[in-house]
Amino acid sequence: MPSDRCLGGTVIVRHRAVPAALAVTALLLTAGCSSGGGLAPAGPPGATTPGATAAPTGTASAAPAKGSVTVLRTVAEGLKTPWGLAPLPGGGLLVSSRDEGTISRIDEKTGRRTELGTVSGVAPAGEGGLLGIAVSPDYASDHVLYAYFTSASDNRIVRMLYDERKPSGEQLGAPDTVFKGIPKGFVHNGGRIAFGPDGMLYAGTGESGRRGLAQDRKSLGGKILRLTPEGEAAPGNPFPGSPVYSYGHRNVQGLAWDDRQRLFAAEFGQDTWDELNAIKPGDNYGWPEAEGRSSGAGFHDPVAQWHTDDASPSGIAWVGGVIWMAGLKGERLWRVPLNGTSAAAAPQAFLTGTYGRLRTVVPAGGDRIWLVTSNTDGRGKPKKGDDRVLEARVR
Repeated sequence: MPSDRCLGGTVIVRHRAVPAALAVTALLLTAGCSSGGGLAPAGPPGATTPGATAAPTGTASAAPAKGSVTVLRTVAEGLKTPWGLAPLPGGGLLVSSRDEGTISRIDEKTGRRTELGTVSGVAPAGEGGLLGIAVSPDYASDHVLYAYFTSASDNRIVRMLYDERKPSGEQLGAPDTVFKGIPKGFVHNGGRIAFGPDGMLYAGTGESGRRGLAQDRKSLGGKILRLTPEGEAAPGNPFPGSPVYSYGHRNVQGLAWDDRQRLFAAEFGQDTWDELNAIKPGDNYGWPEAEGRSSGAGFHDPVAQWHTDDASPSGIAWVGGVIWMAGLKGERLWRVPLNGTSAAAAPQAFLTGTYGRLRTVVPAGGDRIWLVTSNTDGRGKPKKGDDRVLEARVR
């Protein structure tokens, strides 16, 4: 099997106090409660238009059919197996190293790198290791970071205190596991995590090479999960008491929301079609019965699809009415203009082969994005200076 292919109404959510193991630093001044705001539906209002060549609808809300990408500079280079990137409020970029199990901070102005420390419990192998990272929505008061990683027994999500006043290498507190039991494999570990506009924590998982898990709603593999910051099934989920938000996925590594709080996800296909999906709570996205568009009843078709050699999608970002999607095997950045939850025009490719494999794309404010390359992951052809973080202007 190819590898690396590979809400409802308003609710109030009370955050439990951060565990004592996390409270040892003076940075965490108090443990309190915060309430979730009005929970807007994260999924689309209706079915998406399938296919990468979807015709524009002609409405004024559609993003322009054609765009541009200008790489402004290399922010940092010489990274080892970078995977996740999370901007810090007030400045600084956190980058995770899949194989080293470390998190580093990059000064986005000077490129200077500071290692925060090693996340204990990471067991890298194949596509597994330290994967996605996210910053707490309450970071200004709690200084907590979240990470998704492969352990010796599973994939799990932990949170850690970050104390930048300590010496380099000693700035991460001990990881507190908030969610565990996600199936692990040599391939298809998913790994992207992100806090949604509702304050809930979303995670894209893989089916770990065991296809049947994707259709099993009792399994955590091949799903998008929606959790409270404490790791419980979030209120308003489509299956009561379950963290499962959508299912029938093969390997989800990209999550992004538009300005109307609609969730999109990128997914690795096997040999035929990679997908960009608009996520509707409780929907079935077809794997392994369907790959790409399908005539099968009950499956949610993708917004756009690509041959696997052209994409192998990982991170995605929404900027200016467009989904920007990083391609690994395709070694390119895809632009997908949207009209609601449909493609407004055919996807457009940029940077093809210029920087090699692209792993992560994150909004950088305005019309800019951060890009992370992935040439040292064992499948690329690293050059001197790889891997790197890039800043680009997109339209």
